[in-house]
Amino acid sequence: MGEREHGDSLTWDGTLCGMTFTMVTGDLFQLGLPAVGHGCNCAGAMGAGIAVEFRRRFPDMYEEYRELCQNGDFQLGDIFVWEAPDVVVYNLATQPIPRPSATLDAIDTSIRAALSDAASRGLPRLGVPRIGAGLGGLKWVDVAEVLANAGEESPVELVAVSLPTPS
Repeated sequence: MGEREHGDSLTWDGTLCGMTFTMVTGDLFQLGLPAVGHGCNCAGAMGAGIAVEFRRRFPDMYEEYRELCQNGDFQLGDIFVWEAPDVVVYNLATQPIPRPSATLDAIDTSIRAALSDAASRGLPRLGVPRIGAGLGGLKWVDVAEVLANAGEESPVELVAVSLPTPS
């Protein structure tokens, strides 16, 4: 494994399953990716983890997401796509409530739907944090396997972004 630079904040960490799933260290929002996604609960809350940053950056998206949840229109495995001026945002329904409750099945279904949508838009890459492995309560090794399998079957490169380890 080598190291390569891409912009200011991308460090190469490794590759699984060819070049369709990569893991990097950096800031998801600073990598210049054409699409980003994150795991969401189906209760309408974006109050912890990286979801707070999505809520801050895209307040209109958050309001529409809350409405979908309140109406029961955002269920496990669904995606809610938001087109911002410079990025497409994928909200992935990975857990029913805002505490450790993510499921591998919901991650698999929603990431495959997001990759399919991204492919139909001609987007070359989709970046996600370590969805489901922090506040979602799952083990990263299990989530990474799900993501690698989904990425292997897509023409869109799936990029999993980890935060840098504090020095």
